[in-house]
Amino acid sequence: MMHDNFTFHEGTTPLLISVPHDGRLLPDDIEADMTAIGRSIPDTDWHVARLYAFARDAGASLLRANYSRYVVDLNRSASDEVLYPGQLVTGLCPSKTFAGDDIYVDARDIDPATQQSRVERYWNPYHHKLMSMLELLQKKHGYALLWDAHSIPSEVPGLFDGELPVLNIGTWDGRSCSADREQAVFGVARDSGYSSVLNGRFKGGYITRHYGAPTAGIHALQLEIAQRGYMHEGSGEFDADAASRLQATLGAMLAAFNFQSGFR
Repeated sequence: MMHDNFTFHEGTTPLLISVPHDGRLLPDDIEADMTAIGRSIPDTDWHVARLYAFARDAGASLLRANYSRYVVDLNRSASDEVLYPGQLVTGLCPSKTFAGDDIYVDARDIDPATQQSRVERYWNPYHHKLMSMLELLQKKHGYALLWDAHSIPSEVPGLFDGELPVLNIGTWDGRSCSADREQAVFGVARDSGYSSVLNGRFKGGYITRHYGAPTAGIHALQLEIAQRGYMHEGSGEFDADAASRLQATLGAMLAAFNFQSGFR
């Protein structure tokens, strides 16, 4: 299914994969006011939807944003609450990149009226679809699984020190999914040969925190992948061989999330 704001594939399993930051589109009126760096959208979660295509083909539903996170960040609340107090905040409608470069030529901050307009035009449709699908999956299967899929460069000095582990699992410190699912997924990651961490620098953003309700049968988990695991960070090119190796681990993690012996 194609929508202006998102691309959606409906699967057959209880699993919904959300990809909120792989969108590349910039509306003409917004792009016209952006710097060259802003227009290059450097903070995109490059190729994440492609990386997870195998899961879509295996029965997962997949919801991918079409517009860039610079238009509106779908993993922030509509009221723009701070998720990580005391750390760099890029906000619901960012005005600077992770590296601190201006996104707009006049170094503007987005005013509240414009922010609200973007929420109504770009944020609401994605979240309405996400919420309705979780309700549908829960009704159909008795529970719903939400996997919020992200990636980031291995080194972002403004966000964290040093090099990030390849697999960064976030469950909001255990609040967004059951402990047995959390530990099953982390166990696969820990034994995979990739560096991994549970609830480290990335504990889960708004999507994980807002929709995860394990006592109500909705289990949410965020996976932030260091981009060296599946692409060439310098050129931005997808590394098919590295991605294939990582997909084997991702498939095992997704299977563990649903207590399956394999993801089919």
